Amino acid sequence: MPTIAIREATIDDCPLILRFIQELADYEKASDEVVATVPLLRESLFGPTSPSRALVCHVDGEEAGFAVYFHNYSTWQGRRGLYLEDLYVSPKHRGTGAGKALLRRLAQIAVAGGCGRFEWSVLDWNQPAIDFYKSLGAVPLDEWVRYRLAGEALARFAEAG
Repeated sequence: MPTIAIREATIDDCPLILRFIQELADYEKASDEVVATVPLLRESLFGPTSPSRALVCHVDGEEAGFAVYFHNYSTWQGRRGLYLEDLYVSPKHRGTGAGKALLRRLAQIAVAGGCGRFEWSVLDWNQPAIDFYKSLGAVPLDEWVRYRLAGEALARFAEAG
């Protein structure tokens, strides 16, 4: 049985986190969309006003994966939730329990923080992840459609009168 260790990320982990982000983007066939850099991660994850947090996972002492999360808010529940932005485990360490351990740690953070929900998104073609999440008891929210404004569209809308 492998030894899995999870800890809060520090600013010194930014190069590692960026490496995992790039690996995740490669897996999701979107490597050309990564614009993050170590300096951007230092500010956005560890700057004084950052709402985001990160975890780093090691398996048998080797760097294995990461998770980035933040708190959101549910008006219907009248309390905050925890939103998982990204979770990634390197291929070498899949099947070791690292992904489940990261999700369990996040669930513990949510419960300890009084969160009413723990949510995340998954690409509809990522059947291994979908099957894994369902095996944990997670429920897909098929009635919700995610929308996004980004880049030029975001700037145009913000500037429109």
